Amino acid sequence: MTRPHAHARVRAEIEIDDPSVLLALVGPGSANLRAIASDAGIEIGQRGASLLLSGEGGDVALVERFLAQAAATVRGGQALTTSDCTRALRMLRADPNARVRDLFDDIVLVTPSHRPVTPKSLGQKLYVEAMRIHDLTFGIGPAGTGKTYLAMAMAVHALIERRVKRIILARPAVEAGERLGFLPGDLAEKVNPYLRPLYDALHDMMEFDKAQAMIQRGQIEVAPLAFMRGRTLNDSFVILDEAQNSTSDQMRMFLTRLGHSSKAVVTGDVTQVDLPNGQCSGLAEARVLLRGVEGIAFCEFTEVDVVRHPLVQKIIRAYESRDAERASRRDDPPASGSEPPPSSSGRT
Repeated sequence: MTRPHAHARVRAEIEIDDPSVLLALVGPGSANLRAIASDAGIEIGQRGASLLLSGEGGDVALVERFLAQAAATVRGGQALTTSDCTRALRMLRADPNARVRDLFDDIVLVTPSHRPVTPKSLGQKLYVEAMRIHDLTFGIGPAGTGKTYLAMAMAVHALIERRVKRIILARPAVEAGERLGFLPGDLAEKVNPYLRPLYDALHDMMEFDKAQAMIQRGQIEVAPLAFMRGRTLNDSFVILDEAQNSTSDQMRMFLTRLGHSSKAVVTGDVTQVDLPNGQCSGLAEARVLLRGVEGIAFCEFTEVDVVRHPLVQKIIRAYESRDAERASRRDDPPASGSEPPPSSSGRT
């Protein structure tokens, strides 16, 4: 029997014998089916207990694979949201050996509201696995990819399991140049605006009173990056957030703070550097200098890993296209007969 070409248009019919499983796969008002069809670029219809697929061979085969695994996941008691379906579909597309249940079996932490924190994309799963194995992990990519949130979940879990004695959360305060005296109020009031996102993530992972008690005891510390200088961090889970806004010297200082029985996670987006012109991003430099060093993991995220509103993925792609176009213009030689650009000495 000859297999259809991947780009040939084919039809397939999948029968779901369990009505409750079929209902879960279809979703409220067929929302899941619409999302799957849109993401895969095929047509999906329903006739009784059967789902009818029509599209290019490779796309139909991908959805068949997804539906078979998703049905087994639902039978195991896992509910599937529309976003779960599209993320799982993209994971299967990226990795032929991936399984839908992998997105739900790997529970990093259960929040006080009984919501499990799990990786929601292949990139996030690899990131969580890297943090478990390596003492130093870099998570680099756009906003909304869960870099800080998953690192925070791993840190809280390690503290609860007594694998570390404290959590240290650091972030550059670049807008004030790390000179916080320009801001009104005492020290806590000065640094609070820069550290608020870290507190928000922490309070999502732990009950507020418990988190505050641990902060008072020094088991959890949230501080500007500049305050890390001169310290040795033993038995700690250390997270440096927004690391693209650290300078070269600050990144070197931070990375050399790591002590015995400690883990460090460095997160940031090298396309969102807020440092003054001419200053090198410590994160961008570390990515070049340390890649390939044994014991250090680099996890790169893309818009596929974004877990915020679906529009965020489209926004990221639009800006990346803009940046690529600007880069290509800089690389193109000037057209024949055109005037050369003015020299730097001629600028005013």
